[in-house]
Amino acid sequence: MVTYASAKPYQKRTPGIIPLHGEEGFEGMRKAGALAAQALDIMYEHAKPGITTAELDRIAFEFAKDNNAVPATLNYRGYRHSICTSINHVVCHGIPNEKALKDGDIVNIDITLIVDGWHGDTSRMYPIGDISRKAERLIEVTYESLARALEVAKPGNTTGDIGAAIQSFAEGERTSVVRDFVGHGIGRLFHDEPNIMHFGTPGTGPELKPGMIFTIEPMINLGRQHVKVLADGWTAVTRDRTLSAQCEHSIGITEHGCEIFTQSPNGLFNPLEASR
Repeated sequence: MVTYASAKPYQKRTPGIIPLHGEEGFEGMRKAGALAAQALDIMYEHAKPGITTAELDRIAFEFAKDNNAVPATLNYRGYRHSICTSINHVVCHGIPNEKALKDGDIVNIDITLIVDGWHGDTSRMYPIGDISRKAERLIEVTYESLARALEVAKPGNTTGDIGAAIQSFAEGERTSVVRDFVGHGIGRLFHDEPNIMHFGTPGTGPELKPGMIFTIEPMINLGRQHVKVLADGWTAVTRDRTLSAQCEHSIGITEHGCEIFTQSPNGLFNPLEASR
């Protein structure tokens, strides 16, 4: 049983209750989302062969500090970094380190910035130098999966419609959709109701209503869907060691469709396209 309720400041997540935000929430998310997107635009300048993900993390931290924002992942459940950096077969939650990125790598950079109490959450795929055609194709499929999900993210549709749009396209391209990690409600809470599955059946799941705010963040594998979490408790990798890609927007459902809070101000949401 799912119910909907007006969002309250700093309300704890309550399973089955989906918060509906007013203009205050949308304005807060616009500011947080815009700053997170700006941070990832800056990453485009730095994500090149030879840089370490630790250095990218330091850049993100300094950017947040300079803009009176707080990285949501910093000290979140013991995580000690401002971004997640997931390279090649890492599906999500990759931990920045001192190993340099090399030509041919692909890396997802995921950042959430808290601005005036609101969470802007977004991620993008960055090609490092010259990448293989199979890596290019995986990124293309992942971004198109998200685009198709955004097309059906509108009132009257359901969360199942979002998942089905992603799954039908991705599997039709002979890739697989990760089941273990999903999108989520967001706002003043980092993770809220509802969960947004990236697979599913049209017409199932909670109905989308104006005021809902959540992320869509499909993770697509070249091989099988199965993942495992490493001993560090964070890093999730493909079990078959094939490449994985992800991209993410934070959105709000409006009267007629959806508003994307994390659009790139410089048209760099897909760095692969920008680098061509």
